[in-house]
Amino acid sequence: MKKLTGKTCLVTGAARGIGEAIARAFKDEGATVILTDVDVEAGEALAKELQSRFFRLDVSDEADWLRFAEEVPTLDVVVNNAGITGFETSDGIAPPAHDPENASLDAWRAVHAVNLDGTFLGCRYAIRAMRAKKTGSIINISSRSGMVGIPMAAAYASSKAAIRNHTKSVALYCAGQGLAIRCNSIHPAAVMTPMWEPMLGDGPEREAREAAFVADTPLRRFGQPSEVAALAVLLASDDATYMTGSELTIDGGILAGSAAAPG
Repeated sequence: MKKLTGKTCLVTGAARGIGEAIARAFKDEGATVILTDVDVEAGEALAKELQSRFFRLDVSDEADWLRFAEEVPTLDVVVNNAGITGFETSDGIAPPAHDPENASLDAWRAVHAVNLDGTFLGCRYAIRAMRAKKTGSIINISSRSGMVGIPMAAAYASSKAAIRNHTKSVALYCAGQGLAIRCNSIHPAAVMTPMWEPMLGDGPEREAREAAFVADTPLRRFGQPSEVAALAVLLASDDATYMTGSELTIDGGILAGSAAAPG
């Protein structure tokens, strides 16, 4: 028996990277997978490949969530994966500063709108969609950056730290309501996704750049999206029915000792 047979699972930010890997892993484990993203072209292409449903969903937009709830009123698993760093740019313009001294309020709010507000709205939707069955699994994708300070990415670190804490609030709330709705968070460090491509490039020095980025990682390598997806499968499955309010760190050993440096 596959681990997720009979479960309907939502993955936000599923068009690429960790979200795509989770969607593929869930499908492989027998789940009915629903994909959402703001990238319609990539999201629809993946949905077609996986024979799944796709919805355009801006996780920071409450109206989008309300429309989605009308289309999908009940399900079993919600993965709040969609997120941004604040450094994304496609027009060649340098991204805004994100350090505590120079970050603009607009840049700060933009990151929190997607990462934190999106997770809040996703959790709220999930609780309501799971209440009738009184059971389910909410999985919030936080970050290693939510557990330590990141001086040049203060908004990102703050948003991911808030996700870590909100996960625990949701877990306690559901338990207090007598619901077997679990809520846990996953905290990846450097995972090889398309986000890294602009920094690594594709020239002869790429290997050296990769090595430099993970020089302080005890395992000396990037994580793979499939490795994060494996943890999501565990949390979504009935193998983890006694886990709630927990945080799973997948960072190659960075936080195991005192050598971790803010990056």
